[in-house]
Amino acid sequence: MDVACRKKTLRLLSNGVYIMTARDGDQFGAATVTWLSQASFKPPLLMAAVQANSNVFKCLSRSRAAAVHIVDSSQEKIAQRFFAPTSADEGGLNGEPFREGKTSAPILKNLGAYVECRIKRILEGEGDHAIVLMEVLEAECRAAVQPLTIRDSPWEYGG
Repeated sequence: MDVACRKKTLRLLSNGVYIMTARDGDQFGAATVTWLSQASFKPPLLMAAVQANSNVFKCLSRSRAAAVHIVDSSQEKIAQRFFAPTSADEGGLNGEPFREGKTSAPILKNLGAYVECRIKRILEGEGDHAIVLMEVLEAECRAAVQPLTIRDSPWEYGG
């Protein structure tokens, strides 16, 4: 297989830009993720590929809960903050204000739509990302959101 052709072709898959957050006691994890999709209507399930060495993965693995925030097309700078390791202080994750969600996962106040999820299953060891299956327990759309996609961003991820 031609590696350059494979990379180019896989980057044609449609991917959104999301921020995933999780909390395990006083430990916080948050990361920008792009490999996420709805997987079922009944019950409502999402599947996400998450780097297994990330803080967000460690927190969601232990707490069995996470929140997924949809990034608006005007919020590239917010998404970029979560490329860095998680930094938590009084009321902020990587400089973004948050509140505690119903599952205890941090809810970012400046993003207009999110879902809170319970972790149903984790598949590890098949690749460089773990596959996380999540059931949607809560959802809120506080503002009109035009979702940011990888294609419309300055970043490339995939291939």
